[in-house]
Amino acid sequence: MIRNLLSSLFLLVSLFIFGQSTQFLKTGDLLFQKMNCGELCEAIHAVTEGYNGNDFSHLGLVLIENDSVFIIEAAGNAVRKVTLEQFSKNTQTTMFIGRVKSKYKKLIPQVISFSKKQIGVPYDDDYLYDNGKYYCSELIYDAFLNAYGKPFFELHPMTFKQPNTNEFFPAWVDYYQNLKIEIPEGELGCNPGGISTSDKIKIVGKLN
Repeated sequence: MIRNLLSSLFLLVSLFIFGQSTQFLKTGDLLFQKMNCGELCEAIHAVTEGYNGNDFSHLGLVLIENDSVFIIEAAGNAVRKVTLEQFSKNTQTTMFIGRVKSKYKKLIPQVISFSKKQIGVPYDDDYLYDNGKYYCSELIYDAFLNAYGKPFFELHPMTFKQPNTNEFFPAWVDYYQNLKIEIPEGELGCNPGGISTSDKIKIVGKLN
């Protein structure tokens, strides 16, 4: 009896905290999360670093419409608009809220407009920049590039190798063998961790 009461109380408190956090969200915010995608996510975490050393393997763009919170993300088969609840199911860990600094807020309407127009564009499972498809951080990179008129975030050479070795992660070897293309080692790209450390945004909160 007491255990059930405590469980119910914990659930109510968690829902209240989550509700309070979602009220803090603004259109144009970026939500960073550590996805549960097995060995590939672990490989991403091993070679990228996010805000305050956190591991991020996915991000999405917040869109508030009629008091409902949606996320525009490149995931699954294509760029799509999902509810915050759907987006939250990707992870069991705390999500971080990123917000552009005040001098860049004027970019948000164009960032949103560009991102909406990309809904339905295929997901970029090749992880190659500018190939007519989008992976999660690539969508965000291009949305801000379009609004800013020049690079807003940075592209860096990508690596698929295990740290301090010359060996590719086995998971990436299998992945690209299945795609029948070469591993794009050294090609320019972006990732959620790198965007989370940009000096053009601030991490302003968390969602549990």
